[in-house]
Amino acid sequence: MRKVTKKALSLVLATAMTISMAGCGKDETEQTQNTPSGEKTEQAGQNNENFNETGMPIVNEPITLTVLTTRWGNMGDSFKNNEFLKQLEEESNVKIEWQVQSLNDWSEQKGIMLAGGELPDIIMGFQTFNDADIMNNLDLFIPLDDLVENYMPNYKQALEEMPDLKNIATFPDGHMYSMSKNLPLRPVSCNQPIINKQWLDNLGLQEPTNIEELYNVLKAFKEQDANGNGDPNDEIPISGAKGLSMDLLNPFGITDITGYKLLVNDDGTLTYYPTSEQYKEGIKWLHKLYEEGIIDAEAFTQDDTMLSAKRQDPNVSRVGFEYAWTPDSNFGQWSSEYEVIAPIKGPDGKAYTGGDPNGVSSIMRNEVLITKFCEHPEVAARWIDAFYTGEASIQNFWGGIGTVITKHDDGTYTLNDPPEGTSADSWYWDSSLRDFGPKYISKEFEKNVILSPSSGDGLKVELSKIAEDTVTTPYPNVMFTVEENEERPTLTTDIDKYVESTRALWITEGGIDEGWDEYIQQLNAMGLERLMQIYTDAYERYIQ
Repeated sequence: MRKVTKKALSLVLATAMTISMAGCGKDETEQTQNTPSGEKTEQAGQNNENFNETGMPIVNEPITLTVLTTRWGNMGDSFKNNEFLKQLEEESNVKIEWQVQSLNDWSEQKGIMLAGGELPDIIMGFQTFNDADIMNNLDLFIPLDDLVENYMPNYKQALEEMPDLKNIATFPDGHMYSMSKNLPLRPVSCNQPIINKQWLDNLGLQEPTNIEELYNVLKAFKEQDANGNGDPNDEIPISGAKGLSMDLLNPFGITDITGYKLLVNDDGTLTYYPTSEQYKEGIKWLHKLYEEGIIDAEAFTQDDTMLSAKRQDPNVSRVGFEYAWTPDSNFGQWSSEYEVIAPIKGPDGKAYTGGDPNGVSSIMRNEVLITKFCEHPEVAARWIDAFYTGEASIQNFWGGIGTVITKHDDGTYTLNDPPEGTSADSWYWDSSLRDFGPKYISKEFEKNVILSPSSGDGLKVELSKIAEDTVTTPYPNVMFTVEENEERPTLTTDIDKYVESTRALWITEGGIDEGWDEYIQQLNAMGLERLMQIYTDAYERYIQ
């Protein structure tokens, strides 16, 4: 790793710009200095006798690359024992010096590192540097377009097979400065409706399929002794913490897994759903539930700890219905009483589910960056490209073949049980890069990976199938320009606060019809039109 200060780097760039503007008649030295970075890395690869453009080893004589990654809490670096990583180092002759940072204090450490202008060869993991970190320090990172074209056939094929991988990683200037990933076997639906099946059975009720049936079931939960403990007043049909989940508005066509409060319409336009008629009708429905005591009176004032105490009351199950990832994620010892049901149909007779047809949180950018301090970017590119195969990816998401994963003679893969006393998820994080780092699993390869349908990742995939035909297209994980990132918070701070306060007022006290016009006018006065322009510009850049 070369140590270069920002001041020195700026001087080099300024010198190169001066030469560039000198006019015609450049000699050979000047032409080399003005060659685009991708062409320079290609030339470096061709002129490096130690480097092999294809096959293994990547280099004939070993070289060392420094790789920085981050981990949650005190997870440490046990992932370095992953069988794939050890095998790749042996086969490639590329030795890795890992620099592992805890995300607990990474924000401060990151600022120091970027201010010092000194970085390792490779940055790995989307939690390490975000969009703003990269765009505000573009001089520290290599545009990857030509490296991908020349030295990364696996990743290049992934970008062709799954265009969103390229869309999400293309920066506003049209270049790729980071590489993306997609996680294997992700569910397409996010939160799903979960109901206490034991309560239904106790009262002789059927699973609700639309909002009218859901209302009748929730009303019965409220008025009768649904949990069977002899007290008809301790049941809470719907609860919440510091407000209600907006998933409750799914039957009205409102889904939002990214938090931008946007709907992507069939014609490609965007709707800010807090100003839509669907939202208005949905809030009226929630007010009806609140007014009749079906919604917990403390839903807007209690915190997560208080809500959890109600969900997991040690004496009896108390909450009847909500939207969640899986039943066991919320209800503790009472989880067996709950089940996921089909999406609730709304007034238009249709059902809608928040999710992503590509898999929830499957596609992310900023998983790998190559810095300007890397003396062998072509070697780094080939080393990274080895991660973008199906077998490499599952080992870097769950763990190595031979420990966490068993590979069978028929070409299928299964996950082994974790050691006694260890949760599967903890084992996966200890054994692999897990959510962080480069990965790509084609739909064809996914067919070879067999998960248990009764627990962990496999359970959610199985539950997701109930709703997969109703999943809507989310507003994508777009990339905003530096200017947009500066302006957007000045708009959303006031707009979000106003939307949330009026929502709480209308659900608890009503009056949405009377206050609607003034509400729209106030949002426009706060700059909603400008905010929508920012969202639209970013969206159009993404889909181009």
